[in-house]
Amino acid sequence: MRQSRRAARPGLAVLALALALALAARGADASIHDYSGGGFSPRANSFFFHGGSEGLYASDPSSNSSTSSIRFDIVTFRRTQESAAKHEDMQQKTGLVEAIIVEIQDRDKIGGSYLHSDAICCTPELDKEKSCKVGEVIIRPNPDNPDWPKRIQTFFDGKHEETSMATQSVSINKTGMYYLYFMFCDPQLQGLKIAGRTVWRNPHGYIPGKMAPMMTFFGFMSLAYLVLGLLWFLQFVRYWKDILQLHYHITAVIALGMCEMAFWYFEYANFNSTGTRPMGITMWAVTFTAVKKTVSRLLLLVVSMGYGVVRPTLGGITYKVAALGIVYFIASEALELVENLGNINDFSGKTRLFLVLPVAILDATFIIWIFSSLSRTLEKLQLRRSMAKLELYRKFTNYLAMSVLISIAWIGYELYFNATDPLSELWQRAWVIPSFWNVLSYVLLAIICALWSPSRNPTGFAYSEDTGDEADEEGLSLVGSAVKGTGDMVNMHVFPEDKRA
Repeated sequence: MRQSRRAARPGLAVLALALALALAARGADASIHDYSGGGFSPRANSFFFHGGSEGLYASDPSSNSSTSSIRFDIVTFRRTQESAAKHEDMQQKTGLVEAIIVEIQDRDKIGGSYLHSDAICCTPELDKEKSCKVGEVIIRPNPDNPDWPKRIQTFFDGKHEETSMATQSVSINKTGMYYLYFMFCDPQLQGLKIAGRTVWRNPHGYIPGKMAPMMTFFGFMSLAYLVLGLLWFLQFVRYWKDILQLHYHITAVIALGMCEMAFWYFEYANFNSTGTRPMGITMWAVTFTAVKKTVSRLLLLVVSMGYGVVRPTLGGITYKVAALGIVYFIASEALELVENLGNINDFSGKTRLFLVLPVAILDATFIIWIFSSLSRTLEKLQLRRSMAKLELYRKFTNYLAMSVLISIAWIGYELYFNATDPLSELWQRAWVIPSFWNVLSYVLLAIICALWSPSRNPTGFAYSEDTGDEADEEGLSLVGSAVKGTGDMVNMHVFPEDKRA
């Protein structure tokens, strides 16, 4: 029976690993978009540069300070010498670059699809029909708002190799996901480079609309961890003479959770006021996240091994547990730094896989080791008829299994959400996806606190010599199963087949 279950594990592990790789690695957003010598890419008969995309809320008409806008700050275009030399010094309008701002629901108004043409730029044939002007991007105005999609034109003059956009702001009066493209139609401008920046602002700050609810969420989670920490501290002080070593580990996870949520709240608050990610606070927040994820997984592992229940120490596997924790912290820290201090969307698929794969494999190692240890612990308690401890671990297993079922269902929803919303049209609901994993990890931590709460008589789940417990060696299985990379503590996708009664 055991062999068949072990044989089933690799297939389940591969499936879970694939899910983790598919869901991991999201890019960092920013309200100040810098362009440093970016080039243009061809599409149909046009050339474009993606200037950014963000969810923006409509300006508040009752307040002059609560405006939503996209501001162009010294955006400069530079063409090649060969392109400039083809014109005369006194010649005007020797090249045209257009900035196009479009709300995602109006995307079909860019290009000639409504003219039954695949062209994006106006052609001489379409110009004859007076549908557009040659050399310009085809835009069909929105009948409800004729000024949108927004077009801002910038011209080169004479043989000048460089031209700049006028500093200006475009007010946003409708809530939506907005995309900015810089485009040109003249093939002679090939090799054009862009430099400068745009500043995107929502009515109540610089933080992107997609991320704005997360600031409030982290504030509430900070209070939630504070309440949990206070309740745990009261029990800790009340029964301080009966404290076990395991209680110190749980205390550390609660403290890390409070610091993590607080740092992320202040990081988002600073981002909202300045428009940039503060390096110092972000570094601390990322580090606390990586440390908490590592310590949380180690806590779940040692609890599943029966530490303090069927064994007084971890014995010879202490070094293996410590080594796995150190490697996981390094891999998790690297991934978090890249996701929050860089923009992973700029990386290739191979680079993403390189960053995500180590964390997914290490998570797979944790999950297999945790559930193989948990099954051994349950077997030992059942054989030795330690009914109080057995009941404790059965409750723990049931709660963990329930969280797994919820996690699997949520993964399915997240896959569906991402597959059906490739252009982020549902950006106002996107914050719920990462928030769920933080809430789930908090609930599981609260359950562990309740099950292993300090009490006057902790012997019901403490290790005792007369039970004949032994610190036997456990093998480390490297066959994979993955956990949710953005999950916290114990957001691990467990499968019922891994449990042995």
